[in-house]
Amino acid sequence: MSNPDSFINEVTEELRRDKMMSYLRRYGWIAALAVVLIVGGAAWNEWRKASERASAEAFGDAVLAALENNDSADRVRALDAIETTGAQRGLLQLMRAGELLEQDRSAALTALQSAADDDALPDAYRQLAALKRVIAGGADIPLAERETVLAGLSQPGQPLRPLALEQEALLQLEQGNRERAIEILTDLLSQSDVSDTLRRRTSQLLTALGGELAAG
Repeated sequence: MSNPDSFINEVTEELRRDKMMSYLRRYGWIAALAVVLIVGGAAWNEWRKASERASAEAFGDAVLAALENNDSADRVRALDAIETTGAQRGLLQLMRAGELLEQDRSAALTALQSAADDDALPDAYRQLAALKRVIAGGADIPLAERETVLAGLSQPGQPLRPLALEQEALLQLEQGNRERAIEILTDLLSQSDVSDTLRRRTSQLLTALGGELAAG
């Protein structure tokens, strides 16, 4: 290679280095920021998990302490004093409702409705709140509303379907639809996910209505 060629190559290489350094000076902060974000993100994620764990433990301890009160009214007051975040609020409403049913039915139904409407709660808890409200409210809740709630809860695949079917049968009896109630109870007994207690209760009601139990 001639000296001019060698000189040109050296100059070209030097220009490449200068351009690279210029890029680093201009855009190097992006790479640095990415590293900071990755490291910071991992640290924040660990901190968030630890905070959530501590919050859940504190919430559990507060609930247990509240339930240790001997008087139901004192338990409700203690539950009301607990600070909550996210799904804890709906869970607390469920527990409050259980206590309030003994002393203030209207307030209990309001608490159950709040839990049923709480999007932060898992669906299973929201459905439980809706079912408990229908059972506890009885005729105080409009018939059409109860039918709508139970129709949703009794769909195939829903976790509370057996209990919802039982309530649907009772709702039919309330309206004097004995044959329809028998059909629902018979269908309920054919389900595989029915507890022994519910199966026994359903069988007794079906027999009392004059329905026939399946053989075996």
